[in-house]
Amino acid sequence: MPTVDDILEHIGEFNFFQKQTFFLLALISVAFTPIYVGIVFLGFTPDHRCLSPGVAELSRRCGWSLAEELNYTVPGPGPVGEPFPGQCRRYEVDWNQSALSCEDPLAGLAANRSHLPLGPCRHGWVYDTLGSSIVTEFNLVCANSWMLDLFQSAVNVGFFIGSMGIGYIADRFGRKLCLLITILINAASGVLMAISPTYTLTLIFRLIQGLVSKAGWLISYILITEFVGLQYRRTVGIFYQVAFTFGLLILAGVAYLLPHWRWLQLTVTLPNFCFLFYYWCIPESPRWLISQNKNAEAMRVIKHMAKKNRKSLPASLQSLRPGEEVSEKLNPSFLDLVRTPQIRKHTLVLMYNWFTSSVLYQGLIMHMGLAGSNIYLDFFYSALVEFPAAFIIILTIDRIGRRYPWAASNVVAGVACLASVFIPADLQWLKVTVACLGRMGITMAYEMVCLVNAELYPTFIRPRKKKEKRIYLEVKKLDIPLN
Repeated sequence: MPTVDDILEHIGEFNFFQKQTFFLLALISVAFTPIYVGIVFLGFTPDHRCLSPGVAELSRRCGWSLAEELNYTVPGPGPVGEPFPGQCRRYEVDWNQSALSCEDPLAGLAANRSHLPLGPCRHGWVYDTLGSSIVTEFNLVCANSWMLDLFQSAVNVGFFIGSMGIGYIADRFGRKLCLLITILINAASGVLMAISPTYTLTLIFRLIQGLVSKAGWLISYILITEFVGLQYRRTVGIFYQVAFTFGLLILAGVAYLLPHWRWLQLTVTLPNFCFLFYYWCIPESPRWLISQNKNAEAMRVIKHMAKKNRKSLPASLQSLRPGEEVSEKLNPSFLDLVRTPQIRKHTLVLMYNWFTSSVLYQGLIMHMGLAGSNIYLDFFYSALVEFPAAFIIILTIDRIGRRYPWAASNVVAGVACLASVFIPADLQWLKVTVACLGRMGITMAYEMVCLVNAELYPTFIRPRKKKEKRIYLEVKKLDIPLN
């Protein structure tokens, strides 16, 4: 009885149909970028200070420059351990009184400015930026700065829940249906977030995006690997993540052109609606159809693939006996990941590496976005180092195996991050260089753990050594980006 992989050897393991499908699904990986790291631009925190009524009028009357206005009216650095009092505190002074002079308006109120009382920013803040972000619109600074952390935590919680649940849903209802539903919900919630008038609604819709976006990214990854032959799964998996890197470059350019967060959010969301046309472009996975005893539908998909690849399907391969795949099918569960000492060890190691890779990867993205004076160029340059990371993996894993590149990439990332702590602040170029090395290392580690997941578990959990490695769907649920 031929398997899907046997049939792919005749109709093409990575021909026109697979290449076209890979390109279409890789676009989903590109579109996932603004959700995963969009906080760098959506939540950018510019320099800010308290809005003090009367200061603007006094500055205009006295003809102050911006530097003079800040020097005369904004508190200077406070005691050690008190962060940026000038951003969160203001002088308790009535700036509208006529007795204030232009040369040193506070000199007549106190001999030493440090003796003047300070109070909270009751009238809001002034932000030194030409654009806008959720920080500037909802004043997520000072006492409210935790709300920005909550915003990113919400999407990460959504990633976790969505990644945990999508495997069971995709196994029950099919890959294609789940993909289309996640696309629709993701696009709709993204648009609603862009027009939300309050922080609470913005947070809710961002959470919904997190619930479905990572799930859709995983389903897309699963679909393309189930359409190609065994020898191409590793390559398409790597290049699927390279598409994410292209998304980083595009995001930097779009964010530069659209410095206002609502327009940026709307622009990166609207293309997701185009993915709904995949209903007519991408068929259901034949592997899933066979596992559900839908052999006739699976054969129609396989014939469609053969036609696209301009290959003929031999008569001996045009019959799939119902129940053949189902009879060998196991029902994987989380217990399988800890059932034996060996698989338990692998599971714990991979879970730890998933966690560290995800935290460090996203953390370095945030760091590079804030490291220099131009967040757009820093973000763009740091994304470029992900391309050599992917090609190093392709060149090394078949020559020296998985363990050594995986271990080396983790060591490089760890050493680079530790070294960056001791680099003086005035050596900005060196800090950026070391951070880029760390970014390249952790990118390799992140992509390697994906490959090891897909290759290790079928061997140990499925002792029959079936070619169809559907158990990796369960393993992908360990992707927990708690950053």
